[in-house]
Amino acid sequence: MTTSNQPNSTVGQNIKLFRDKLGLTQDALAQYLQTTREQISYYETGARSITTTHLNSLANLFCVNEYDFYEEDAEKRNVNISFAFRADELKPEDLKSIAQFKKIVRNYLNMKQALVNE
Repeated sequence: MTTSNQPNSTVGQNIKLFRDKLGLTQDALAQYLQTTREQISYYETGARSITTTHLNSLANLFCVNEYDFYEEDAEKRNVNISFAFRADELKPEDLKSIAQFKKIVRNYLNMKQALVNE
């Protein structure tokens, strides 16, 4: 069975890449998403589809658009990952605060871009 064309596999691979870039364990990500480490493993291997709620939460944490998780082009994916930062020794509540702040910044940048495009 090939997984390169399956959306679950692509999303899972990208979640793992972002998680690794941030230096987070599956346990830390599970705590942030209020799920289990096993569920994170299922997402990363493509064995299960990620919920919309979890995908949105991860997009906020990693400061990317939800669609970036479906990116198969390695070059574009690397650009997205380059904006991630390491989050060693952060608590789950720290991750929530960071994700909320990143969401505010991303919304601000989207509004600013919309004004430029008018």
